[in-house]
Amino acid sequence: MKKKSKIRLAYVVATLLLMITEVLIALYVRDNFIRPYVGDVLAVILIYTFIRIFIPEKCRILPILIFIFAACIEILQYFDLVSILGVENNTFLRILLGSVFDLKDIVCYAVGCIVLGIYEIIRVNKR
Repeated sequence: MKKKSKIRLAYVVATLLLMITEVLIALYVRDNFIRPYVGDVLAVILIYTFIRIFIPEKCRILPILIFIFAACIEILQYFDLVSILGVENNTFLRILLGSVFDLKDIVCYAVGCIVLGIYEIIRVNKR
């Protein structure tokens, strides 16, 4: 198996595990730390692993781009994007897009992207 194929497979597995973890957190965890904070940190890592399936080469700015994307989605929540799009009755989209703006979520996204940035640095330095 080629090296890129192995890397892609690793990201597929990581994406699936993170997705399962996020779903389990959303369905079963009702606390004041894991669900609101760890879940948001894992959300940006999930996006990263999903993108890496298709772009396995190094892309040092990917964590920054993911942070910008996540922060933009959070800011759109402030403007009630779900209502603007008319999907407030669609549970899946309402959960996916979020419906409540919280500055702490942006901080969590930043933490997740910092972790990803450190991972990128370690990954590049290994080569």
